[in-house]
Amino acid sequence: MRLGMVIDLDRCIGCRSCAVACKSHNAQPPGTWWNRVFTPGASFHQAAVGKDGALSMEYLPVSCQMCDNPACQKVCPSGATYTNERGVVLIDYERCIGCRYCIAACPYGVRQYNWEDPKKAKDRVGYEKGYEYGYPEDFRDKDGRLVFTPNRPVGVVEKCTFCAQYTSQGEEPACVRGCPGKVRIFGDLDDPNSEVSKLLKKRQSFRLKEELGTSPKVFYLAPAKPIR
Repeated sequence: MRLGMVIDLDRCIGCRSCAVACKSHNAQPPGTWWNRVFTPGASFHQAAVGKDGALSMEYLPVSCQMCDNPACQKVCPSGATYTNERGVVLIDYERCIGCRYCIAACPYGVRQYNWEDPKKAKDRVGYEKGYEYGYPEDFRDKDGRLVFTPNRPVGVVEKCTFCAQYTSQGEEPACVRGCPGKVRIFGDLDDPNSEVSKLLKKRQSFRLKEELGTSPKVFYLAPAKPIR
């Protein structure tokens, strides 16, 4: 099994519901975003000028690309970054020493570093007293590695886990369930009968920075035409 994701760029409306769902379901502290949506060719929330002066607006959701050949894993000196039996690149928070080599090595800029205690961070930005967010329990993989905790450790690197706490129970990641446009499709890339495999056979697709040889497991279905 190799879990992967297909993102249909024709359907993305740039609402960023995926980013918000990801943040809330994964207890990300203020200033941390595992999932972001960019506007190619333009500044944030501005239309790009297309051919012959016609305006177009397109969106590019970006999170961990779950590479088959992850550069981040190669440089990790403590073995904190690893790939599990389902092809998901994860971080063991108890092994991470916060050196940030993986952040430097990742060509997609998707890894985040926790600079401060999340509870103090929430107090600093004035969250309502008693407010908590995220999955309520720690989650460990089958080998006992801590890959999710709602109480974020200070001084470690973190990123998208394909919502390991949910997908291990047969559920879809929060970003997939929270997308109103059904932009994201999640499944087993090794199963020829899965929806992701069928889409990749049917539609033209691409991966980010394929020339680097990282072999991402996140595929983008190319838009048929710019949105005008």
